Amino acid sequence: MEKINQTGRRKTAVARVFLSEGTGKITINNRDYKEYFSVPHLQENVVMPFKLTQSEGKYDVQVNVYGGGIKGQAEAVRLGISRCLITDVEDNRKLLKPHGLLTRDARKVERKKPGLRKARRRSQFSKR
Repeated sequence: MEKINQTGRRKTAVARVFLSEGTGKITINNRDYKEYFSVPHLQENVVMPFKLTQSEGKYDVQVNVYGGGIKGQAEAVRLGISRCLITDVEDNRKLLKPHGLLTRDARKVERKKPGLRKARRRSQFSKR
């Protein structure tokens, strides 16, 4: 198996994921994923596609991620890994699709509009 690469996106975070056969080492921006994502539920987010496809320890993952916050980056990495896994084994699609791991979450922060305090929040109405 050669290196498989895919892109994952979430909010303003972009992750380039490179998957190759190996021992299960996950490296994000040249750091271990447990060091990069110190929060436990974000670590679980990254490993979720491997758990669902029962392929933990079969692949080495190298990720370059930039933009957004820590949660957006974790979800971008998750989408990139999921896409790599279905590129390698097409049967993985049936396992990942019901859990929503192949859907790109397109929600972004709405821009601030002129004359308003935030995107939709108006200033308080004063009768007098």
